[in-house]
Amino acid sequence: MITFTTCLLAALVGSAVPNETSAGKDVKPVRVAVCQVFCIDSDAEGNFRRVAYAVEEAARQGAAVACFPESVILGWINPEAHQLAEPIPGPMTQRLAELARKHQLMICIGMDEKDGDKLYDSAVLIGADGKLLAKHRKMNNLHHAKLMEPPYADGKPEDITVVDTPIGRVGLLICADTFEVEFLEKVAGQRPDLLLVPYGWAADKEQWPGHGKELEKVVCRAAKVVGCPVVGTDCVGMISRGPWKGKTYGGLSVVADRDGNVLGVLRDRDAEVRIFEIRPGRGD
Repeated sequence: MITFTTCLLAALVGSAVPNETSAGKDVKPVRVAVCQVFCIDSDAEGNFRRVAYAVEEAARQGAAVACFPESVILGWINPEAHQLAEPIPGPMTQRLAELARKHQLMICIGMDEKDGDKLYDSAVLIGADGKLLAKHRKMNNLHHAKLMEPPYADGKPEDITVVDTPIGRVGLLICADTFEVEFLEKVAGQRPDLLLVPYGWAADKEQWPGHGKELEKVVCRAAKVVGCPVVGTDCVGMISRGPWKGKTYGGLSVVADRDGNVLGVLRDRDAEVRIFEIRPGRGD
């Protein structure tokens, strides 16, 4: 589907700096691993191991960053996450940091975060040195759909951040955040070179693979509005708890370029780690 060329992580870290990734510059492509993994609700250890195997494969293929789905450690809208989730930073982020250091690549992953009595649907970006570079809390938790009781707490739009990294300026959003033009425009205002979005794209099993076309539309629109490439990583599995019990994650993760063109789509309802060579930077 995509032709790959060799691009060493060491070269990326040594040469890619934020002001080289503006439009019109000769920017080296970045090897991004889209890690579409199985998620089993509440199986934190099993889900972590699946993440670890995917990181190992991403590193083997020379990826600079490995991207994972939404709430992939405990499962999205899983009521048991209220008891099982940890703070960020915490023990699980420490384990992920050790993975990043071991394999010398960045990790973007969605995970539930407990902060006092509140549960957040969060995403983190961990550097290749194991440092926590960014944390984003999902803002659009679809409360009208009554997906979980008690529901996730909402992140704040004013906390949206874009961070400088060795591969350029990287932004984070989560799934339904990309439904809202307001949030996309707020990210665009911080001029990211690459937007990473963990998704938990679920529907009745009869709606797949057609439901994946809707994910394509959402990711491509986000790329057009924000003006940079977007990596939308979905998971595979089935929601087993709460009001959406039985709905299926169908995979079909999507990568789009800064003009909103699809660069590739992963497999339908199957785990996959696929490398994309993405040229970060803006279209304006």
